[in-house]
Amino acid sequence: MHPPDSWGCAGAEPSRRYRKCAGIVALAKAYELAQGSLAAESRRIGELRDRLEQGIMARVPDVAINGDRKRRLPNTVNISFARVDADSLLANLDLEGIAVSSGAACSSGVLRSSHVLSAMGVEPSLAKGSIRFSLGRGE
Repeated sequence: MHPPDSWGCAGAEPSRRYRKCAGIVALAKAYELAQGSLAAESRRIGELRDRLEQGIMARVPDVAINGDRKRRLPNTVNISFARVDADSLLANLDLEGIAVSSGAACSSGVLRSSHVLSAMGVEPSLAKGSIRFSLGRGE
């Protein structure tokens, strides 16, 4: 990123210019702070994701991790549960205070199997029982 003085805040009327510049400077500071801990936080979240996967696979029969195990986001895992309906699993996990989702992230609210899993070659019967866990800073 370029420093704030190169972001062209000089053209608007004074009150607008101030609000825009203040927001831009705040965004730059947030970016700077995030960069300082990003690598460590990504590692920590990735380790949590791996523990979650291992725990589920050790306790639940007939599960499969969807996607590449090496090249993926550190905070997300998609797991297929054989012979389980994702909607039922979502409801039961929600009752336990666990927020998860099914389907593709870009099509929340749509009641059908993920087109992404389909494109990856996941069998429709497994895709119907797939849940996406997303971990974050609070975990």
